[in-house]
Amino acid sequence: MYSFPKQDDIINAVLRGIKTAKTNFTFWTADELYLSYAPPKFLTIHVSQEIAKLQNAPEIFIDATIADILRCSLPKRDAFREFMKNKYLTQDVMSLALDERFEHKTDNDSITRVVMSIKNGVRNVQEEYKNEVEKICKMIDRDKKEDSTLDYGIFAFYLDISNSARKKSQKRLNEILESFDEIILNHKSLKSSFRGGDINTIENIGEWCVGCYIIEPTFN
Repeated sequence: MYSFPKQDDIINAVLRGIKTAKTNFTFWTADELYLSYAPPKFLTIHVSQEIAKLQNAPEIFIDATIADILRCSLPKRDAFREFMKNKYLTQDVMSLALDERFEHKTDNDSITRVVMSIKNGVRNVQEEYKNEVEKICKMIDRDKKEDSTLDYGIFAFYLDISNSARKKSQKRLNEILESFDEIILNHKSLKSSFRGGDINTIENIGEWCVGCYIIEPTFN
């Protein structure tokens, strides 16, 4: 019988995927720092590959639309339009959606459990990143567990700066996380945590780190 992977296993796979992307990009380009120059979806593909290696790997969808995610997570399949209207959600895509793996009886019986935004070159607090976190919050925030199948969301990112940057990585990371925490405070039924964040220094070149900001619902 299929069992959805534990949260720790998913998060560790995400961190491994971004670090593997860093290793591969350095090997292919001889650029020791700037994974942020990599092509679009470079991180997403590497993260997907690591998740796919897990025992009982979930079904993985790249660039899943918000409408499809909601359709596959709300109690009623046709409730997503009203949900989006009430939550002021516009049509968009998430980097990854992870669904339960089982033998499908129709093309309309998927069950989404995790949503993920993956960003490269995250160096400062930006509205783009805050909007991604807010989007995840709106999708998973609810009063009762049974109102959605979404277990949690992840904002995963790679940060790099050159050694000439006046503001160092730790200060940048702290400011980014503080801006995300402020968003969580506006949602009474959510909590957050952070994994990763170890600062790696490349002598005479710069610093880089990888992180996962995890958002999940709380229930009384």
